[in-house]
Amino acid sequence: MTTLDINQVRSCFPSLASGFIYADNAGGSQTTQGVIDRIVDYLSNTNVQMGGEYPVGLLSSQRVAEGSVTAAELFNAASVDEVGFGPSTTMMFENFARALENDIHPGDEFIISYEHEANNGPWKRLAERRKAVLKYWQPTPVSTDNPYSFAYNIEELLPLVSSRTRLVAISACSNILGSLIPVEEAVKALRQRAKEQGARKVEVSVDCVAYAPHRKMDVQKWDIDYCVFSLYKVYGIHNAAAYVRLAAMQTSLTSGIAHHFMKDEFHKLQPGGQGYELAYAATGVVPYLKSLTPENDLAASFDAIANYEQEILAPLLVFLTDAKQVERGVRLVGTSEINLSRVPTISFFVIGQNAIKSKDIIGIRHGHFYAYSLVDNIRPKLDVDDGLVRISLVHYNTVEEVERIVDVLREALA
Repeated sequence: MTTLDINQVRSCFPSLASGFIYADNAGGSQTTQGVIDRIVDYLSNTNVQMGGEYPVGLLSSQRVAEGSVTAAELFNAASVDEVGFGPSTTMMFENFARALENDIHPGDEFIISYEHEANNGPWKRLAERRKAVLKYWQPTPVSTDNPYSFAYNIEELLPLVSSRTRLVAISACSNILGSLIPVEEAVKALRQRAKEQGARKVEVSVDCVAYAPHRKMDVQKWDIDYCVFSLYKVYGIHNAAAYVRLAAMQTSLTSGIAHHFMKDEFHKLQPGGQGYELAYAATGVVPYLKSLTPENDLAASFDAIANYEQEILAPLLVFLTDAKQVERGVRLVGTSEINLSRVPTISFFVIGQNAIKSKDIIGIRHGHFYAYSLVDNIRPKLDVDDGLVRISLVHYNTVEEVERIVDVLREALA
């Protein structure tokens, strides 16, 4: 089993030299030097409009096209024609929903999970516009000891599927619970159920924002139609990469949202440019990830990342679930097991006679983290605005940093 060289990892991120502990990585990771260099290089040497037939224009076009090659590799898409870029995950899902408008009929049913609004809000609004029916796949309690220990159960998803099911929108990883959804297994089961029910067409939309920094995506293996993740949470910069299965592009996304003459594949989903320097900067992400293991292979690198992240997850999870902290009123939201079915994103709050507002526990983010419906539906009910404390680690965090975080928490909870 390949292990990460943490010193090599950290040397790739100039911001880490400050000594500051970055533990809100689900909100945005740090950026590799290779990505930064590409932004500077593009703006310094090829900052012209694409499409020009002169040398700099040709190089600019080539560099932006290389961004799509990178996105296709990260998604494991079948073709670069199935991928593109946009300003954010939320905007790309909204673009999909707008382009899908003509293919949705009154009475069609959407199933969505209680997760980030990026992959919920656009479908909710589309359902309202087209008089479709919304159904919710809710996480269910998995522990008798902690009523706030939730997980998504595929057996709870399948009864929601009917002959009218048209779209299923889920997250590959919860940005609150930290738990991974077995996408391949879930999609296979729901497609079989939809076939048995006689559904005319079922498409699946997957939010990979909280998944992509920790695990390798595979849209072909998953058999899904739409997928988006944010580059700035995968060691890149502030834009999003999006995937649409070619069949869905050609037969489902028929409502024009770009210039009327832009009908070639992904361009019809991109009103305006995709951010040239940002698309090119994305080409720095894959070389960084591959450099983490001698195999120079994405799958091997993500395996190494997953195994290392169990090490940095352990001290924090053990502390928060210790009997003394439970008696103090600490409640973890999500599962407490330390295994490969979760990532090191940990959410908790403090209740009881000496309850503490989430905003007062530690100098880090608190709230609902745009998974508003999930936090709002936790029972017993929380103040959704104060919400939860979330500590989110990635593979450039060290065990020593996690131990320092635990020390801060121990003092705050004393």
